[in-house]
Amino acid sequence: MNKTQALYIKAKEFIPGGTQLLSKRPEMFLPDRWPAYYKKAKGCEVWDLDGKKYVDMISMGIGACILGYADEDVNNAVIKVIKNGNMSSLNSPEEVELAELLCSLHPWAGMVRYSRTGGEAMAIAVRIARAYTKKDTVLFCGYHGWHDWYLAANLSDNTALDGHLLPGLSSNGVPRSLKGLSLPFNYNDVNEFKKIIVENKGNTCAVILESVRNSEPSKEFISTIREITKEENIVFIVDEITSGWRLNVGGAHLIYEMDPDIAVFAKAMANGYSMSAIVGRSKVMSAAQDSFISSTYWTEKVGPAAALAAIRKMQKYNIPEHLKKMGALIQEGWQSFADKYQLPIHVSGIYPLSHFVFGHGKPLVLKTLFTQEMLEKGFLASTLYYASFAHREKHIKKYLEAADQSFAKIAKAVRSGNPESMLKGPVCHAGFKRLN
Repeated sequence: MNKTQALYIKAKEFIPGGTQLLSKRPEMFLPDRWPAYYKKAKGCEVWDLDGKKYVDMISMGIGACILGYADEDVNNAVIKVIKNGNMSSLNSPEEVELAELLCSLHPWAGMVRYSRTGGEAMAIAVRIARAYTKKDTVLFCGYHGWHDWYLAANLSDNTALDGHLLPGLSSNGVPRSLKGLSLPFNYNDVNEFKKIIVENKGNTCAVILESVRNSEPSKEFISTIREITKEENIVFIVDEITSGWRLNVGGAHLIYEMDPDIAVFAKAMANGYSMSAIVGRSKVMSAAQDSFISSTYWTEKVGPAAALAAIRKMQKYNIPEHLKKMGALIQEGWQSFADKYQLPIHVSGIYPLSHFVFGHGKPLVLKTLFTQEMLEKGFLASTLYYASFAHREKHIKKYLEAADQSFAKIAKAVRSGNPESMLKGPVCHAGFKRLN
């Protein structure tokens, strides 16, 4: 039993679920073997508690560290504000500077509010939409966090959120009185969207979607949403928490000409430091004055300082182009190995946010086997890849060499008829599961 595994066993005694984030649970990757904790991270390399070094070719802090771990430019900006005092009874001037920068990157917008996480930023956006329209119902597609307004969708049908993130998300603790106030629709399904709009005519305050995730939006889908939301006085909210900063410096909605009323940012905007922003049209954002939206730690200096340094570095080095180049190499590699070893897979996602799924009858077994083989070769890896500026072609080359070998072993396991026999532990979890 190494230090990492021993600590995770202890964690499950004191922390419900073992971790603070579902996406970081070791059971989601390689139960009993995944290095749950780190003591150092730099560039795209991570050292666990036992001193083992891995190249992170999985999610770079669940998509937060777009520049790489411990980026010196961002860290220096943070260290400077820490030395001068991160918190005071007065306000941080950096928040004004950041608001000006965000509005210059998004000329359709005029005002900005801040929080420190993506989930709470989405909750703020919904609150503003309700305050502005004086209506209650939210229509959405995609994953938008853990708050009551979102999980309320599963009060009406406990499978309503299946496909939007993970199956089986529990709505325990969400007030039953919220039933029917959050309703899902499918991305790019114009007819379904029109139907749900009609069914909730007169009481819809917001339509929310991720700008892009696994597939690009159709022009008809976007134009239909924008036309109807304008006609019905509905706030159109674009969730850029995951997609933002990866295809361009700003929001992907600019590329797809979505013309939203609010765009929400978090994750990559501050390269791993806690920061989120609600950017919107002045007439809509002004409604925040008529609702109590306030928190002490939304006023600290580290978040805005980190975001300013990160965004300026993205601009200076055209980071999105690098991310797209790295992601393209990865997707091409996955597909070539699948063809080479006659393993059916489905590759999806924009290049900076790449995914694949095994087409075999036991995809979770093969996913676990891939993770196991790649971990033994020194890579944190699964069936996804989030690109960062720290990834260079040398990292991609070594990763693809290891992936080639792993795909070969998986193909052999499939031909044996019993791929489970190749696993050294349990199969990874498919979604939300209790650990005790």
